[in-house]
Amino acid sequence: MNKFLVSLPALGLVAACAMPPQGVPADAVGSYDAAVASVGCVMRSDKDYLPVEIQTGMTREQVLEMTAYKIANDQAVKLEDGSVKLTTGACADAATPA
Repeated sequence: MNKFLVSLPALGLVAACAMPPQGVPADAVGSYDAAVASVGCVMRSDKDYLPVEIQTGMTREQVLEMTAYKIANDQAVKLEDGSVKLTTGACADAATPA
């Protein structure tokens, strides 16, 4: 029984990582992935973020929160130039543009 009680907090942390950010629509994860793929899997500037916002119906803040969520869950990476590359779904095998 003690082992079970000790593992509950860890389970809560794992579950929290699996949930999208608060305030982001439930269907946003899939639409976010598709929208980021449509801009070449890398988001660098407004010309990348704006189409993602339009396609998903999310605000800039929500897109940034979803991006942070993806990075925290190893589904995206920050690149040296400060941009973010999605690494799952259609973007899993996409080459990083120069």
